[in-house]
Amino acid sequence: MKNRQKVDSKEIGLEIGLIIGKHLFKTEHLHYGYWTDDLSIDLINFPQAQENYGNFLISQIPEGTKTILDVGCGVGKLALNLTNRGHEVDCVSPSPVFTEHARDLLGSKSYIFECRYEDLQTDNRYDVVLFSESFQYIDLEKALQNSIKFLNNGGYLLICDFFKKNAKGECVLGGGHELEKFYDVVTQNPFKPIKDIDITEQTAPTLDMVNNILTEVGHPIWNLVDLYLDSNYHLISKFLHWKFRKKIEKINRKYFSGERNAENFAIFKSYRLLLYQKVST
Repeated sequence: MKNRQKVDSKEIGLEIGLIIGKHLFKTEHLHYGYWTDDLSIDLINFPQAQENYGNFLISQIPEGTKTILDVGCGVGKLALNLTNRGHEVDCVSPSPVFTEHARDLLGSKSYIFECRYEDLQTDNRYDVVLFSESFQYIDLEKALQNSIKFLNNGGYLLICDFFKKNAKGECVLGGGHELEKFYDVVTQNPFKPIKDIDITEQTAPTLDMVNNILTEVGHPIWNLVDLYLDSNYHLISKFLHWKFRKKIEKINRKYFSGERNAENFAIFKSYRLLLYQKVST
């Protein structure tokens, strides 16, 4: 009997997000929105907020950049925008599902390395190695070491992602490297800091939108499914509640407690755009 390969829950979550975004909001971006003062926080404005994010990120790419390695390219939307602006872009995609989407979108415009960034092998060198909400999924030391290897002399490391802050209390929001640890580790590598922009205020409202969907749509559906099982398959429902009680409690707190909001995000996370230049050693 063949062993079944486990499916990563994060990948499933991102794929669900892609389906919802594509069919409900007409967007295929997988990242947070960037909410400007003139953009009201409403579901109808989410695609525009995501476009703002992409435009902001692209505006921070140093002048003279020709070649870019987009690490964790998602479905390839950012890479497509970059190629349309004249950049030569290669992509790293560890997800077979997202790779298929990216290949359909990019065609021959970009080469896609189908592997984890930690396992990437190539003789190519780039002006910019870019992480857009993908840095958090990669081993910190390995991400920096590989970026040094794949950058041209004087090339740039560009990270746009959120990090964990050293805040007291328990947070239901997962993800992100520890910010203090990142600062400590990056100084041990041949990188010179160029930019460090805190965009937590502009990105945090995305969590309020997600929180509203979970509490006003997700939770009622969850309760209806539970009611159906309890009414029609009482013994099975009772067994499932007993067997998976800890997981159910975790799901209820993590997704339906109302704690996944902008306020808590700002307390426990710091969303930053970080630009470093590789220096000679």
